[in-house]
Amino acid sequence: MPVPINWRPGQRTLALLVAFLLGAPGQLLSGPSWNGKKCAVVLTYDDALEVHLDRVVPLLDSLGLQATFYIPCGFSDFQKRLHDWRWVARKGHELGNHTMFHPCEGGRAGREWVRPEYDLASYSLGRFADEVAAANAFLEAMDGRKTRTFAYPGGDTLAGGVSVGGVVRRHFLAARGTAARIETLDSVDLYHIGVYLVNGQTGEELVRAVREATGKGGLLVFVFHGVGGGHSINVSAEAHRQLLSYLASQRKEIWIAPLVEVAHFVRERRGMAAGPVAR
Repeated sequence: MPVPINWRPGQRTLALLVAFLLGAPGQLLSGPSWNGKKCAVVLTYDDALEVHLDRVVPLLDSLGLQATFYIPCGFSDFQKRLHDWRWVARKGHELGNHTMFHPCEGGRAGREWVRPEYDLASYSLGRFADEVAAANAFLEAMDGRKTRTFAYPGGDTLAGGVSVGGVVRRHFLAARGTAARIETLDSVDLYHIGVYLVNGQTGEELVRAVREATGKGGLLVFVFHGVGGGHSINVSAEAHRQLLSYLASQRKEIWIAPLVEVAHFVRERRGMAAGPVAR
């Protein structure tokens, strides 16, 4: 026979509150959690393409949106328009580190474009670290900023068979990976952030992904290359415009920010250190 509990004043209310909190965590997480918004969306653009300057940045600026551009600092298309890229940074966009020469593992299928001298499989860890540091110095000279994020070129994380994770953690607040997923505030690995790779989707499909992230209260990181041309991985200019217009219309519910700002926010929420200074 159960033993009756003689509750003291206030104990029953406290016990019920504790039971509610332990039994229904989903209700606590369903409200705004991303900087006061329901979800977070990050727009990232890779490889410093001319179309980013000529088509993407003007559209972002016209809608009041900010993004992250991952820059391979040794690429000629980037170097011939340094003045324009400085203005991109001044407008609040992040210039993220994508190394100097975009080294990738050349032995993989479809990697015929990788030049032998930039085959990541032949890199030492020291060479990779030097290239990352050189790119950081270049970017700091461009924008004056000492913290930024990284994107693994080709999604590759080994240099000569050795993990580059330690190098990346020493230099960056966070790193964008290539795994396809919507992240959550509690579980996101800041050094392997999941993504949504954009390649040929319609505007409706891109908007649908945002709605899914909003429903889940998650973080959605888009990866763009070509926009209306400029790269073999491409999305139409109209689909891109449709996505950005939708995001601009949903700012009351969606936090749209460069990845470096989202990384700062996650670190603060977790009580982590502010993170490494790019060097």
